[in-house]
Amino acid sequence: MEQQYFDVNKEAWNKRTTVHKDSEFYDLPSFKAGKSSLNKTELEELGNVKGKSLLHLQCHFGMDTLSWASEGAIVTGVDFSDEAINTAKQLSAELDIPANFICCNVYDTPQNVHAQFDIVFTSYGVIGWLPDLDKWAEVTAKSLKPCGIFYMVEFHPVVWMMDDNFTFIKYHYHNESVIAEEQTGTYTNRDADIHYSEYSWNHSISEVLNALIKYGLNIQHFNEFSYSNYNCFNKTVKGEDGFWRIAGLENKIPMMYSVKAVKSLL
Repeated sequence: MEQQYFDVNKEAWNKRTTVHKDSEFYDLPSFKAGKSSLNKTELEELGNVKGKSLLHLQCHFGMDTLSWASEGAIVTGVDFSDEAINTAKQLSAELDIPANFICCNVYDTPQNVHAQFDIVFTSYGVIGWLPDLDKWAEVTAKSLKPCGIFYMVEFHPVVWMMDDNFTFIKYHYHNESVIAEEQTGTYTNRDADIHYSEYSWNHSISEVLNALIKYGLNIQHFNEFSYSNYNCFNKTVKGEDGFWRIAGLENKIPMMYSVKAVKSLL
C-alpha cells in the first residue's frame, strides 16, 4: 500500500512541477539572474557550508540545492519526481552550477547515493509526504559522516491541523492515519488547471525529534517561529518584518520550526 501512496504522490508532484517552475512564487528569472532562493533562517542557522558536502533530501526542482552550491557547498539533491529532477539538471547545466541530482524515493537514498556527507538538509513542506519518520531518520543518519550536521526547517504541525481557511481544527496533531485528498491547483497558483490525488501524514514535534534521537542524532537546537517565510497558505497577511502570518491568528500559533542535530561518533 505504501508504494501506491508514493506512486500517486509522484504523479501529483510531476504535475505541480510543471506549474511551479513557471510561477511567480518560485521566480526562476530572478534566480537565474543570481538571486538565492534560501531564506535568512536557514542561512544563519546552518551557517558556513563552503567546501562541505551537502545532501538535500526532497529537493523539488533544485533551486535551494543550487543556492547552497552558490554558497560553496558540494551538493547532491534527491527527489522522487522525475519532472522535478529533470528540471533541476537543466538548471544546473544552464547556470553552470555543479550539482548531482538523483531521482529516487527518499527512503531509497542509501541504495542510490553511495556516499556520506558533511551536511544533510531538508526544508519546507517535505516530511508530510512520508508515512514513517523512523525510516527517514535512519536514511539521514546513514547519509551523514560521523559528527556531520543535520538541519531541517519545516512548517509547524499546528498549521497542518487546520482547514484550508484556518477556521477550525480539521486534522489530528499526531500521525493517526493517512490523509487522502483530491486537489485542484497548487500553492503557487490555486487556479492552475491541474487535478490530482494525494496522500499525506501529520507528524508531531515529538515524533520528529524522537526519530532523530533514535538514530544517533544529538539535537543542538530546536526553534519555533510565529511566521512563515512563504506566502503559501490561505488568509495570510504580510507583516512589517516581511514575514507571513494567518490573518486573525498573528503571533498566536507557530508556523515553522527548525532542528539542528549532530551525528554521534558511535
